[in-house]
Amino acid sequence: MNQGVSILEARIADEAHGWRLDRALTDALPTLSRERVKALISSGAVTGPDGNLARDPARKAVGGAVFQVVVPDPAPAHNEAQDIPLNVVFEDEHLIVIDKPAGLVVHPAAGNLDGTLVNALLHHCAGQLSGIGGVARPGIVHRIDKDTSGLMVAAKTDRAHVGLAAQFKAHSIDRRYRAIASGRVLAATGTVNAPLARSPSNRKKIAVCSPGHGKHAITHWTRLNQLRDATLIECRLETGRTHQVRVHMASIGHPLVGDPLYGSMRSAHRALLASLGFQRQALHAAHLGFIHPIKSNALAFDSVMPADMQELFNQLLV
Repeated sequence: MNQGVSILEARIADEAHGWRLDRALTDALPTLSRERVKALISSGAVTGPDGNLARDPARKAVGGAVFQVVVPDPAPAHNEAQDIPLNVVFEDEHLIVIDKPAGLVVHPAAGNLDGTLVNALLHHCAGQLSGIGGVARPGIVHRIDKDTSGLMVAAKTDRAHVGLAAQFKAHSIDRRYRAIASGRVLAATGTVNAPLARSPSNRKKIAVCSPGHGKHAITHWTRLNQLRDATLIECRLETGRTHQVRVHMASIGHPLVGDPLYGSMRSAHRALLASLGFQRQALHAAHLGFIHPIKSNALAFDSVMPADMQELFNQLLV
């Protein structure tokens, strides 16, 4: 480790033989985006197995080759407290549970430097948030997608953060989502057990991958209501991977209604979604249950579907 940089070693996977170098290195270094890897290659931050700089992102990768990637440490971020309204479901000196509206980004990132849940929490909690997530993500133990609504817990103290993170790691948090899936789901219940990884062809997407690869992911679903060419389901997460419900339901032929990334809009829904102005995946984090990390008592919270998703449900009733 040099001052101000991290030196990462990346081994090209055998199955990545013949890929573009930027794609193969991104596969080997999943914490970096493909655009970031491409910029590092072009700037002379990548050294090949022959000791020479690899400056061409399009050169063909060789399976088994080992590269060194010099990554500058990120510049410190300083989030501002912003007076953004929050729907607080529960709060004490250790943690806070909020009901996040669709459209609110959880933490600052490229393209969303402020106006996020973190900015709102810094204002509401007067800066009293766990520092374990670093200056960019104070208090954030887990997150839900920008256009998914529903329940989230954030930590005010490091001790609470550690306790909550341990429960997430042990998969003991009770998280249940309400979702409107495309098509008529015929079975009453089911389970999708399929590992997930970043899609090599589109870095914005997550994809189901073969056993032994990616991250372990399990979703249990239950049919609640048959709708017009759609079904209201409840999904209980055994794991909590990025886009898990969206990808798992799409993988069994029932992408979520309105999902711009994993769904293909059915003609039966197109006019309705346009008339309602519904432009997000129909997904709501409806239940959150966990053990208080300091007081050890069980806590459980429920949230009704927000107005936009409830209206979509009402319009789809058979």
